[in-house]
Amino acid sequence: MDFILGPLYNLFGWLTKVFYDFFGNYGVAIIILTVVIRGLLIPLNVRSQKSMIKMQAMQGKTMELQRKYGDNKEKYNEELMKMQKENGIGGLSGCILPIIQLFLIWPIYRIVSGPLIYLSGVAVDNVKSMIELGQNMGVLSGVINEKIHIGLISALNTNSDFLNSCVEKGYIALGQMIDLHFLGMDLTMTPAFNPVTIFSNPGVYLPLLLIPILVLVLNIVSIQMTKYLKPGYKEEKEARERAKKNPARKDQMAQDSTESMMKIMNWTMPVIMLVTTFSMPAAMGLYWIVSSIMGILTQLLVYFMFTKPYQIKKAEVELKKENAFKHKKIEEQAESAEDDNSKKNGKKNRK
Repeated sequence: MDFILGPLYNLFGWLTKVFYDFFGNYGVAIIILTVVIRGLLIPLNVRSQKSMIKMQAMQGKTMELQRKYGDNKEKYNEELMKMQKENGIGGLSGCILPIIQLFLIWPIYRIVSGPLIYLSGVAVDNVKSMIELGQNMGVLSGVINEKIHIGLISALNTNSDFLNSCVEKGYIALGQMIDLHFLGMDLTMTPAFNPVTIFSNPGVYLPLLLIPILVLVLNIVSIQMTKYLKPGYKEEKEARERAKKNPARKDQMAQDSTESMMKIMNWTMPVIMLVTTFSMPAAMGLYWIVSSIMGILTQLLVYFMFTKPYQIKKAEVELKKENAFKHKKIEEQAESAEDDNSKKNGKKNRK
């Protein structure tokens, strides 16, 4: 993983250091980094939304394929993929974004769990030497990875003798000790859900508990918005209601593999985010919070730029069709009435 993601570690670490030097605050640096990352993902959001709109516009053709091939799922999927390709719809376009977000967990985690390397600029060998010194002095216990060294940071901040020894040996300079707090919270600490742990140090753990709560709430909001703002939501809801009343239509409501994968990913990501907030530094939870807010704003942007205009245009087309149908029906009724009058007049003339 280090070989594959090493360039990302260095890039994200360099950006975080730039933002920290500019703003002088670790939390703000994480926020700006998140905004930049999510901003770069906006084009993928737009592309995904366009694909969804195209798929919605082709729903009639999709239903026709379902009727044509019936239970032959293999042939149906083959023709569906062919039709999507011909119309410029990426079959996996809706899954790319969640996969990228999942992929970005590792470099973000590496940065927030190794700030001495990526923000303070301490050499990895020096970090390793400090860990060995801390273990020999009895300050550190257990196995601590030199690249994931939150325990080391805590020891440096709380044990002055250990810090002085590290400085004297040249492992770290006092100027490399940076403030990792944000709004009074130590972002190197891990939020706790155990009441015993929380009330053992409420001044530290109670504020940190706000982070997983916000992560959960914002992701639920994001999921609901994704459902309600997607193209054709009302039509799908009405179709599901009809399918419940008519078992014969249930096959038509079966989702394809892409939609099922999207649904799994949409619900898997919030669970992963929530778990990480209780098992990783609070800075990771701050990343999830800002990322969720950016995602919600992006959803609203894409909705008003693409989805809503599409829905308005679709409603106008349907209204024109309805008016044309009514007009045609009126004409047919008028022609029928004329025919009836002609027949009546013919009978009178014959009499």
